[in-house]
Parts: sequence; structure tokens; C-alpha cells
Amino acid sequence: MSLDENISSPPEGGAQTIAHHSSGPCPTAGNQVRNDWTREEIAALFELPFDELVFQAATVHRQHHTPGQVQLSTLLSIKTGGCPEDCGYCNQSAGAKSGLKAEKLLDVRTVLQTAAQAKDRGSSRFCMGAAWRNPKDRDMPAIIEMVQGVRQMGMETCMTLGMLTKEQSQMLADAGLDYYNHNIDTSPEHYEKVITTRTFDDRLETLENVRNSGINVCSGGIVGMGETRADRVGFVHALATLPRHPESVPVNALVPVKGTVLGDMLADTPLAKIDDIEFVRTIAVARITMPASMVRLSAGRESMSESTQALCFLAGANSIFTGDKLLTTGNAGDDADEAMFKKLGLVPMEAEPRENQLEAAE
Repeated sequence: MSLDENISSPPEGGAQTIAHHSSGPCPTAGNQVRNDWTREEIAALFELPFDELVFQAATVHRQHHTPGQVQLSTLLSIKTGGCPEDCGYCNQSAGAKSGLKAEKLLDVRTVLQTAAQAKDRGSSRFCMGAAWRNPKDRDMPAIIEMVQGVRQMGMETCMTLGMLTKEQSQMLADAGLDYYNHNIDTSPEHYEKVITTRTFDDRLETLENVRNSGINVCSGGIVGMGETRADRVGFVHALATLPRHPESVPVNALVPVKGTVLGDMLADTPLAKIDDIEFVRTIAVARITMPASMVRLSAGRESMSESTQALCFLAGANSIFTGDKLLTTGNAGDDADEAMFKKLGLVPMEAEPRENQLEAAE
């Protein structure tokens, strides 16, 4: 009997077999997707005993996704450094003293060659990131050519270019972009402690432009930036109460880089770093509140044990970045991931055409 059957079909004349896990509210009833979560409900999920929370998250995951399948994505920095934003976590900020040099936009051929190599290694999605506040109109022809070239390889495409206007969003949609990443980063209350050069509402405006153009939304954030659990509740709440949940929700553990505001802060106060169990709790709550979304175990994996990553997968994470490098920081590496997948019995997920994704969402 499958787990779903065991939960949904009580023994004759008896209570459901989920009853022995009744220490908290189970939000899985009815297999529904909700957009009306309250902060109190999300806080209550965080407070559940760890085994109960992971059990509920795993149950929700199996109701909406195939267990054991993990989406492999590759991330490439197509324009590195020199960003005018002051994000406290980012070594690509022009104000950071990390030693990272600003570079020009990569040429289209180089990007497509890297995408082809990523596909050969098993990636089904290719993500391209540029350290911009927002793209200039002069950059759009090359960006569009990159999107079209990667799509022709049969891979899903994702871009993160900063803030977008309605017109730029539509240009990317017309080019066939599958996903646009624009993280909200943290709770609305904690946001101004991390970034001052744009507002939380600026983030939401770009997400609305992307959504209205028909592109799938990828939006998550970073934990371990000195925020409280209440901030993590607010972060999840902001995403889970959007009119439509992001199709992808990356959850990053801060990678502290020397020369950045938060990197230097954590070097002085290491206890501010989020612990592994709290990180898994955040993954689990994201899975429960956004059941149909892909929850991506993103930055910070290179410093996580296999056991912690296994708990994240159990709690509903079903997407990772592969390769030895993310935008500018290290990653676990293909060989390590292949060995871990074999040990855990996980398999890569195949790419799904954009047309199918949009039909499923309608």
C-alpha cells in the first residue's frame, strides 16, 4: 500500500492511520492549494515537532510530485559583478570589498556552449544570471538570442536580470522564456536590513510583470541572514499568499563571503548562522504551504552534509543546482551529487516543455 493510500483510506470501522501523527494541524486534507495562509498558521507549522513537520511535508510532496525525482538545474553568471544594488549578502555588489572584478556580458556562443555541456551532464533547466539592477534595452537582443538558443536544445530556460518592465517581460515571454527568477530574499520587515537600494514592493512589481506576461515565476530567498524565525514565517507567508504561487521556490542558505556586509557580520557573530534543523524546517514549511511548487535546495549545499540534504529531500525539496559553481560561489559538484543520488535512490527529472507547464496551470 502506498503512503497516499495509507493516509486517505482509513481501516474499516477505524480512524485514519494518520491519527498517530496528530500532534498538530494537518494541512494536507483535501489535497488543496491555498493562497490564504495566515502568519499564525505558518508559525504553528514551524513549531510542530520535527518528525511531525517532516511527515506532513513528505505527505504533501507525494500528493503533488513523484517522490525520488529531483530536477537538476545549472546556473551560469552571464554578466558578473559591478551591480549598483547594495544587497548585503552579495559579492557582486559594486560596494562589496570581495575582490570580485566586474565583467561584461558573455557572448551568446559562450553561453550556448555552456548550456550544451550542462545538458550533457543531465541538467534539464539552464539558468542565466546577470548582475544588473535592471537590463538595458541594448542588452535585450543578446538575451533573447540566448533564451532561444537554449530552448532549441530542449532545455527549460530561466533568467535573472534584476527588475523588469512590462515591455521587457513581454519580450522575454515572446522569446519563449520558461522561468524568470526574482527572489524576495526575506520577510518584508527584515528586507530593509539587507537591501536599501530597492524596496520589497519593487520586487513584487517585477513578479507581477513576469506573471502577467505568461512566464513562470521563480522566487524564493535566503535564510541565515541574521533574521528571526518570525522573519522566516513572514518570508514564507509573502510567497504563499501571492495570487499564484511561484512555480519554483529556491531556498538558499547564506554563503557568507568576506567583504560583504553579511559575510563580515557572520564572521564576527557565527551563532547568527542558521542551524541545519531550522533550515530543514524552512524547506518543509515551504513545501506544505506551496504544495505544487518546485522547492529548490539552492546555495549553501556545498557545506551541508549528505544527511542534511537527505532530510531536505524528505521534507519536499525536489530541485537542486548542479555543477561546481553557482553564480560566483562554490557548489557541491557533479561527482558528489551523482554519488549522493545513488546512495539515496534519487533520479533526475526530465525537462517539461513550456507549453505543457502553462496548460497545467490554466
